[in-house]
Amino acid sequence: MKETEAKTLSTDVYLSFVTSLFGNRGTLVTGMVVHVAWCLLVYSSTGSVFYIFMAIGFFGVNAYRMIGFHRFDRMDKRSLTREQIAGLETQYVVGAAGTALLLGISSGYALLVLQDTFAAFTCIAMTLGSMMSIVGRNYGSRHAVDVQTIGSCAPIMIACVLTGDLHLALMSLLLVPFGLTTRSMAKGVRDFLYENVTASREMTIIAGRFDTALTTVAHGLVMLDAEGRIEVINRQAQDFLRLGATEEVKDRDFLSVLREGAANISGAILQQIARLMDGTLSRGLFRFDNDLYLEFSASRRSDGGVVLVFEDVSARVAAEEKILHMVQFDALTGLPNRGHFGELAAEKLSGRGEELAALAVFNVDGFKHVNDVRGHVVGDRLLSAIAAKLSSLKADNMLTGRLVGDEFVVLLFGGNCSLDLERQIRQIHSQVQGDYHVEGLQLTVSMNSGCVILPSQDFGMENWQIKADLALNHAKSAGHGTLTVFREEMDAKYIEDQKLRADLRQAIDHHGLHVVYQPMYRPDGSGIDCCEALVRWRHPERGMVGPNIFIPMAEDMGLVSHITHQVIDQACRDCAAWPEPMAVSVNLSIQDLRNGDIVGYVADVLKRYSLEPARLHLEVTESCFMDEPVAVSAILNRFRATGVTIAIDDFGTGFSSLSYLDTLPLDIVKIDRAFIRNIGEDQRKLKLLRGIVHLSRELGLKIVVEGVETKEQLALINRHRFADLVQGYVFSMPVSVDKIIELAADSSSSAKLSSIRRGAKGAQNSPLRAAAR
Repeated sequence: MKETEAKTLSTDVYLSFVTSLFGNRGTLVTGMVVHVAWCLLVYSSTGSVFYIFMAIGFFGVNAYRMIGFHRFDRMDKRSLTREQIAGLETQYVVGAAGTALLLGISSGYALLVLQDTFAAFTCIAMTLGSMMSIVGRNYGSRHAVDVQTIGSCAPIMIACVLTGDLHLALMSLLLVPFGLTTRSMAKGVRDFLYENVTASREMTIIAGRFDTALTTVAHGLVMLDAEGRIEVINRQAQDFLRLGATEEVKDRDFLSVLREGAANISGAILQQIARLMDGTLSRGLFRFDNDLYLEFSASRRSDGGVVLVFEDVSARVAAEEKILHMVQFDALTGLPNRGHFGELAAEKLSGRGEELAALAVFNVDGFKHVNDVRGHVVGDRLLSAIAAKLSSLKADNMLTGRLVGDEFVVLLFGGNCSLDLERQIRQIHSQVQGDYHVEGLQLTVSMNSGCVILPSQDFGMENWQIKADLALNHAKSAGHGTLTVFREEMDAKYIEDQKLRADLRQAIDHHGLHVVYQPMYRPDGSGIDCCEALVRWRHPERGMVGPNIFIPMAEDMGLVSHITHQVIDQACRDCAAWPEPMAVSVNLSIQDLRNGDIVGYVADVLKRYSLEPARLHLEVTESCFMDEPVAVSAILNRFRATGVTIAIDDFGTGFSSLSYLDTLPLDIVKIDRAFIRNIGEDQRKLKLLRGIVHLSRELGLKIVVEGVETKEQLALINRHRFADLVQGYVFSMPVSVDKIIELAADSSSSAKLSSIRRGAKGAQNSPLRAAAR
C-alpha cells in the first residue's frame, strides 16, 4: 500500500488496521515482566539505581497502555469517526514510543555511563530483541513502527558516538539499515493486510449481493456439482418444490431430495429433470398439482456441474389457455367456432373410413327482425339460449359449434345408414325449434337448415359446408323451419350459379349490360314526361337473364354500384338527346346509398352531358329507408340540394310508408303495382289508393302509378285523377332508346292523341301497338 493511500483508506479499513494494534495483550504483559526483570538484573550486576527507575518506568508505561486497551475494548467501534480512530492510533503510538524510548535510553546509559560489558551487552540484546516484535505487533500503524524504531535505535547510536570509539561509532551506523529493514517489513505486512482486507471486503459485498439476488429473485435456483449434489439452493426453489431448510438438503443428491421430500412430483417429471441434469434436455415445462406450472432451464458448468433455474409460469400458462380458448371458442355462446369446429370434426372422423357422417347448418329464421325490433341484447341472449339447447342435446356421436351470426352447425358421426342419420338430424332440428324465454319475452324460433350426409373419409370442412349451405339455401326458399338434405343436383346448380357470377362480373367489367327504357305517360296519353332506365343482360349462351336474377346476385357480390354507375352514365347521355323537359329515372340500391361518393359521381355525369339536374330522377325503394334511415336521408338531402329529383319507388309495400312522405326529401311517389291489380273489383284497394293519392297531393308530391296493364285500369285512374304519370304495358313495355324517340314523336301527333282519348273504346292505333312496331 502506498503511503498516499493510507490517507485515503476507507474508514472501515482504517479501523481494522488500528484494531490490530490493540490485539494480543499477552505479549505486552510478558514484555513488561521481561523488561522489569532485565532492569533488576542489571541493577544487581552494576548496583546502578538508574535501572530501578527504568523498571518503574516500564511498569508505568505498560499500565498506561493497558488502561488504553481497556477503554478501547469498551468502545462501540461501529460509531467511531475517522478522527476518533486517529486519536486511538495516537494514544497507542504514545505508549509504544514510551516503551521503545526506555529501551533505547537504558542501552545508551549502559554504553556511555556504566561502560560495563555485561550491562552493555544485555541492554543492547534486550533492545534489539524487542525491536523484532515491532513488525509483528505494530504493522497496522506506520507511525508506531517509525517512533519505536527511532526510540530504540537513536539513544544507542548517540551513546556510541559520544564514547569517542571510532569502531563503536561506525558499528552503530549499522542500526540504520536495520531500522529501515524493520520499517519495510512492517510496510509489507501492512500492504498484505490491506489487500486481504480489501479482497475480503469485496468478497463480503459480492457474497451479500449474491445472497440478496438468490433471496429476492423470483426464480428458483439450484446449483449442483458433477455428482448431482446440491451446492446452492435459494428460498424460492425450496418453496416451489416444498423442500426442507437449506442445511437439510445441502450436499445431498438432488433427485433423492425431490423423490423423498418434494410434494406433487411424479416419476415422469423426475425423469425429465434427470435429463436436464445430464444435458440431454435444456428446457422443460412441467405441471405439478394445484395447477402449478414450473418452467426449467439448465446450464452446464465447466467443472461438470449444472445450474437449474426455474420459474412459476402458471399465470402465463393460464393466460395462454384463455387466449387459446378465445381463439377456438365463440365468446357469446361458448361453442367451438368454425375453425376449431373443423379441427374437432376432422379429429372425430379420422380413421372412420366409409362410415357415414352428417353435417347440418341451422339458421335462425327471421333473426334480423328480432335484432331490429327487440334489440341486439335480446338477439344475443336468444343465440345463447339456442346454444345452450344444442349443448343439452349433446351425445357421444355429436359435435356442435357456431359458424357466424345466427348460424349453428351440428356433426353426427358413427352411422352406416343415411336415413338413420337424417332422422337424428331432423330430431335435433325439431328439438331446437320452439319457444324461448329471453329477457321476459317469449320468442318462437324456427330453424331453416341444410344437411349433407357423406362418408367420413371424404370430410373437408370447406367442401361439406358448401354443400350444407346449398341445401340451406333451398330450405330458406321454403322457409317456416324447413330442413333440406343436400342432393347432387344442388351441387350442379351451385357450379352453374358460380359460373353465372363469373360471367356477370365479366359482363360488368366489359360493359356487357345494356339499358332499356319504359316511358311514363301522362294519364291521357298526350305525352311522355319521363322514362325509367332498366338494365338488361343478354348472356351469350343463356340469352336474356332477368334482372330479378342478376341484380340480387350483383348485390351479393358487391357489384351493384358498378351497374348503377354504368346505368346513370348511359341514361344521362341518352336523356341529353331527348326533347326537353323529358326526364330519365334511375333506381338506386342500398349499397349505392352507403357511400356519399355517389353524389359526386352524379354531379360529374350531369356536367359531362350538360344535363339539367331536374331531368334526372333517382328512385329509392322503401326498404332502403328501413335499413339505414339516417344515412340514406343525409345523402338524399345532398342530391336534393343539387336539384336532382327524388322519387320513392314501390311505395306501399313496406312498413310505416306514410311517415316517409313527410320526413324524407321526396318529389315523386311511385305507387306499387300491387294497388292497381284487381282495383276494379276490390273496393278496399280503391279507397286505400284514394287516401294515398290525397295525402301525397296535400304534401305537394307528384304521383306515378306503376304496373298499369289494362285500359280498364287506365280509365279508372283517369276517372279518379289518381296519377300525374302512368307507367305500364298499357302504354309501352321497356324498349330501346331508339324506340323512345319514336314514341315521343308519335305521342305528340294528333293521331296519337285521338287514340289515347278513346281509351277503352278500342282504338286501333293504341300506344301499345305503336310500341310493338
